[in-house]
Amino acid sequence: MDDPAQISEYGKILLLAIVGIVIVSATIFLARVLAPKNPNPLKLSTYECGEEARGTSWVQFNPRFYVIALVFLLFDVELIFIFPWATVFGQADLIAADPRWGWLTLIEMGIFLGILLIGLVYVWVSGDISWIKPTHRKPVVQVGIPADAYQQLNNRVYAVKDYRDRSEKEETLAQPVSPIKIGFKPKFKKPNSEA
Repeated sequence: MDDPAQISEYGKILLLAIVGIVIVSATIFLARVLAPKNPNPLKLSTYECGEEARGTSWVQFNPRFYVIALVFLLFDVELIFIFPWATVFGQADLIAADPRWGWLTLIEMGIFLGILLIGLVYVWVSGDISWIKPTHRKPVVQVGIPADAYQQLNNRVYAVKDYRDRSEKEETLAQPVSPIKIGFKPKFKKPNSEA
């Protein structure tokens, strides 16, 4: 790097980062300015692009979505490993140096893909990539208490005290409060000054 006007390698990376930030910021700004704004109840709903919520939210969440995402990610990443393998081991110079080299790498990739296919078959057979939504059922527990006892408890009207009623609080505050006594008093020895 004899020419001081030349951009260093770090300068090129910084320049690319600045250009990327400017392009992303400009895109977000233009989308905010130019996008139509016509909210309606359907657009403002929580699940605009997903499944409609049914029942209570206190149900166990089916983790099949995470499993499918992880399986996809696994196969996607493993597929990325095939491209460098094909570029490096597909060179004619390496195969010309030793003809067994091509067969060895082909068998190696066959083993790799075979392990991946065994994993895919296992996930498929176990039903982890099934998109069928299961039916939610309320859990039923067999107890000896009759159902009408629960109904009576739910129908009973309970008296709720007004939080603004301070008569009880004022009575408790009017009583003298005895000071709290510490159970022990720590004693500390002074260090010897003769050291």
